[in-house]
Amino acid sequence: MTSISIIGSGNMARAIGTLALKGGNTVEVIGRDGDKAGALARALGNGATAGTWGATPTGDIVILAVLFAGAVPVVSEYGEALAGKIVVDITNPFNADATGLAVPHDTSIAQMVADAAPASTHVVKAFNTLFSHILAAGVPVDVFMAGDDAQAKASVSAFITSLGLRPRDAGDLSMAHWLEGAGLLEMGLARTGLGFNLSLGVNVGGME
Repeated sequence: MTSISIIGSGNMARAIGTLALKGGNTVEVIGRDGDKAGALARALGNGATAGTWGATPTGDIVILAVLFAGAVPVVSEYGEALAGKIVVDITNPFNADATGLAVPHDTSIAQMVADAAPASTHVVKAFNTLFSHILAAGVPVDVFMAGDDAQAKASVSAFITSLGLRPRDAGDLSMAHWLEGAGLLEMGLARTGLGFNLSLGVNVGGME
């Protein structure tokens, strides 16, 4: 069992929270709008709680489920309250029409989050290549992740496995840029004929 705090109360927060509770984890929902966070916690049930904005999250793993433009400001605002935590950045830094990335080519929003976080915080990129309704369906899909700390990635991997999903380690945090690009690729595939009922994955074991 892992203790999880989710900052955010949107569709991804709901999908991850639902799977987390089903997998035997504890869930705290935190939102700037306390009423909305509380409503989501009640909707999730199964012992989910609502945290207080700005207070130290109770979870060992903190899921950053906000819009990408708010990711760095939220982490900066929380500051030392995130010290020693594993922060999972699930955001996609798309431009306004999702045809390009809204961060410089030599970085990622995950790296920017890591730069804004306390030195003892371990940032892992994950879940950004999954649409919320795919997660909510509960089908076993691949979850790509990247991060610099091996133990933090092991903890996130165990959490992903508890959700009934397949963790796929893509490497250190520099790979987050390419995972964010993969999210953009997925948007292109969805809009040009495949639709949004898709997820990216790998075929392990060779050609079929």
